[in-house]
Amino acid sequence: MSPENPLVNHTSPTPAGLRGPGIFLAQFMSAEAPFDTLANIARWAAAQGYKAIQLPTLGTQYIDLARAADSQDYCDELKAVCTQAGVEISELSTHLQGQLVAVHPAFDTLFDDFAPEHVRGQPQARTEWAIDQLKLAARASQRLGLKAHATFSGALLWPYVYPWPQRPSGLVEQGFAELARRWLPILDCFEEAGVDLCYEIHPGEDLHDGASFERFLEAVDHHPRAAILYDPSHLLLQQMDYLGFIDRYHERIRMFHVKDAEFRPDARSGVYGGYQGWVERPGRFRSLGDGQIDFKSIFSKLTQYDFAGWAVLEWECCLKDAEQGAAEGAAFIQQHMISKTRKAFDDFASVASDERFNRRLLGLPDA
Repeated sequence: MSPENPLVNHTSPTPAGLRGPGIFLAQFMSAEAPFDTLANIARWAAAQGYKAIQLPTLGTQYIDLARAADSQDYCDELKAVCTQAGVEISELSTHLQGQLVAVHPAFDTLFDDFAPEHVRGQPQARTEWAIDQLKLAARASQRLGLKAHATFSGALLWPYVYPWPQRPSGLVEQGFAELARRWLPILDCFEEAGVDLCYEIHPGEDLHDGASFERFLEAVDHHPRAAILYDPSHLLLQQMDYLGFIDRYHERIRMFHVKDAEFRPDARSGVYGGYQGWVERPGRFRSLGDGQIDFKSIFSKLTQYDFAGWAVLEWECCLKDAEQGAAEGAAFIQQHMISKTRKAFDDFASVASDERFNRRLLGLPDA
């Protein structure tokens, strides 16, 4: 968003600027209270200091996606439940359904559990179900008044990410062409709904770094709704420049997961992790403030570029308990929020000028 955009409020976090804190609920879902129903978990989130909740949509525990896509009354009821609890819905998520839009056969069995029973063991039917889920999410987001949506791209090429044996010529191009073929109708549906479709840049997905996102963007003809969910933890663990990533892609960054991580390579293993568990591997997800990520610089850059979205905690930590991480996370995000200034710090020393005055300062004759 440009600095001249009239929707940008330069004095405080508002719907047109950086907002927070929010929390992604996927890692907290449970059959036990207070995580069992939307009303209960919304009240719990508000009590922790969160202003918004990001809803996973697989299953119907917090939201019935099909019903939300077709019923404005139902969406109004969902919003009312959240408002009464003291939070709002920041975005919906179809991470698991998006994963099923494109599955390499090597992962068919593992990913089948993400799908309903009636399409398991049927890759084509499972893909069609996943595509329909994304289209439902576009309409549901529109009815809820949301501006962005979170998902995964899925992966047809991930088994070939390390080129040994050498990849056949044209394999990558064909893979991205097929990925684009599956996603273009979905992107068009999000365009009709006026909602950005934000792919979380994530290892295991075909869109796992900037280069792969650029390939996809070209394959979908730079679709205006093809956007990025920025999560610096996944970039740190790939040893990428996660601050430079914002500089390069800020125009496409429409969502933000606040998640920490650390990378401590040693003589035994590095980026790939040596098949070790999360505690032992060099790259580990951590609770906010316990890792290595420079969030002060991230929040500064997002504010600089007028990021208009929510700062949403995604809790994943190999050491700290989820509830402790959530309780600490709200305050952590709040401390990093920036109310963008509406004036320059040295305005007090400014002097009036006109073209004639400026020419005098430059030693030029009057025009």
